[in-house]
Amino acid sequence: MSAVLLSAVALAAAGCSNDADGESAVDPALLEAFDADGDGALRIGVAAAGPRNDQGYYQALVDFAEEFSDENGFAPPIVSDNIGAAEAGQAMSDLAEQGVDVILVGASEIAEPLPDLTGQYPDIFWYCNCGGGVPETPGLAQATDWGAPIHYTAGVAMGAVLADRGGDTAVFLGCCDLGFEKEAYSATVQGLQSVDPSFTMEYVATGAFPFDFDNSANATAALTNAIAEGATLAYAYLGGALNPVGQLATDEGVAVFAAGPRGPGDICARNDGIEWTGTIAFDPGLYARLVLPLILEGTLAEGGTHQFPTEQGLNGAELCAASGEAEALLADAFEAVSTDSELLGVLRGITAEAYGGG
Repeated sequence: MSAVLLSAVALAAAGCSNDADGESAVDPALLEAFDADGDGALRIGVAAAGPRNDQGYYQALVDFAEEFSDENGFAPPIVSDNIGAAEAGQAMSDLAEQGVDVILVGASEIAEPLPDLTGQYPDIFWYCNCGGGVPETPGLAQATDWGAPIHYTAGVAMGAVLADRGGDTAVFLGCCDLGFEKEAYSATVQGLQSVDPSFTMEYVATGAFPFDFDNSANATAALTNAIAEGATLAYAYLGGALNPVGQLATDEGVAVFAAGPRGPGDICARNDGIEWTGTIAFDPGLYARLVLPLILEGTLAEGGTHQFPTEQGLNGAELCAASGEAEALLADAFEAVSTDSELLGVLRGITAEAYGGG
């Protein structure tokens, strides 16, 4: 277990202490950092762009808030989910008015109103799991990662699976060709073709613009078409449509990867009828747990950004039942995105092109 994971475990253990009567007592360090109204209690609000129970990216942050609140004797979190970009300002303002001390914002897709909201509610601690990042704002702490190397490892894992199982065609099911999707798709193809240049992957948009990752009917129809055209592997870069795609892929005998979560629960050990081949982890719940020690020690403050590296066991590709050859390829991919300057240059180019900078 890495040092940062050990720190998170230690924080959770320390935060849940008992008073003389055996009742849970809130850690004074948590009160000092987060008690907005000085009442000696803490309550977390969660703003989620998709369904709180998608068993994927959106639920991961909700589960963290529920688990951390329970561990530390807080009131249950207040969750506002299925927030669209257009109504994000009002939805998060409504959440702020409900007496919360901390608001965890689940994705950059609903982050646009945060400069105004952090000014309107300065006593609340605002944190955003902001993916590729948003402009730094004085009242906002954010965690980011770099999608290109994460998805390079995804492509290598998928290439290894195709090599093991046979087949040469994959499909990437996304929303609507957003910048971060372009980055993820191009980097995945780069990794896929590093295993075998003949492997191909098609991007298919399944949702309405912008940020509709929840259209199960469109996503399953797209997968059906892709299978008819020869795809033997699917990447569900989806939210609410994640499980329907996973179930269809399982029923059709197609390898299938999830996007976002290490959990809820270990995706490889779920007993939900879906035979997940693996996950591409960029888990907002894990990220939130890992940044808490940084916030408490003052390393990450409101106005600051912490960027997570691409690191095996933290994010990137994870395989559920891999051959030794596949595991070796994947380990080499993680090493490459940390040390191979030529590859890193390619990945920077992918990012620049995806976001319109090159």
